[in-house]
Amino acid sequence: MAWFLSNLRYVAWTGLVVAALLLVYFAMGVAGYAFSDSAFWEAALRWGHVLVGIMWIGHLYYFNFTQIPNMPKIPDEQKPAVTKVIAPAALYWFRWGAMATLVTGVLLAWNQGYLLEAFSLGLLDGVPKHTLIGIGMWLATIMWFNVWFIIWPNQQKALNIDNKYPDLEAPAKAAAGKTAMLFSRTNTFLSVPMLVAMTGASTLF
Repeated sequence: MAWFLSNLRYVAWTGLVVAALLLVYFAMGVAGYAFSDSAFWEAALRWGHVLVGIMWIGHLYYFNFTQIPNMPKIPDEQKPAVTKVIAPAALYWFRWGAMATLVTGVLLAWNQGYLLEAFSLGLLDGVPKHTLIGIGMWLATIMWFNVWFIIWPNQQKALNIDNKYPDLEAPAKAAAGKTAMLFSRTNTFLSVPMLVAMTGASTLF
C-alpha cells in the first residue's frame, strides 16, 4: 500500500475516479437521474466547486496562517527552499484553484437559473436567497481578481518566479511582496463573510 500512497498522482487521480463513480452511481443508479438531467449536473458542479474551492482557500490560509508568519523564523540560508521551491508551487495551485472555483461557481449558478439574479444581488426578483448568494459571488469575484491581477503579478516580482524580473532591485521586490501580502490578507478577511454567504444561501432558504 505504501507504493500507492507514496505517489501523489496515484492518490489524487484514484480519489477523483472513486468520487466520480460514487456520483454517477447515486445520481443515476439510485436517484434515477439521466446524464442530461439538470439535477445530475448540479450535483457534479457543486462537488467540483467545493473541491477546487478547498484547493483555493486552503492555500490562501496556508500562506496567511503558516508561511508568512513563520518566514521571519527561518534562517536566511534556508529561505530559498521556501521562496524558490515551495512558494511557486503553492502559488500555482492557489491561482488555478481560484480560477476553477470562479468558473464552476458561475456554471453552477447558470445551471440553477439564478446567475443574473445573483449578480444583481436579488434586485431583479427580490429573492433573499439570490441576494445572499450574490454577495458571496461578488466577494469571491473580488478575491479572484485580487489573486490573478494583484497577488500573482506582485509575487512574480517579489520572488523572481521563472526569472522574469532578474534585474529588479531589492526595494522594488520588497514593495511587491508587501503588496501581495496585503491583498492576500484582504482575501483572508473577505473569505469569511464569503463562506457565510455561500453556505447560508443553501441552508437558510
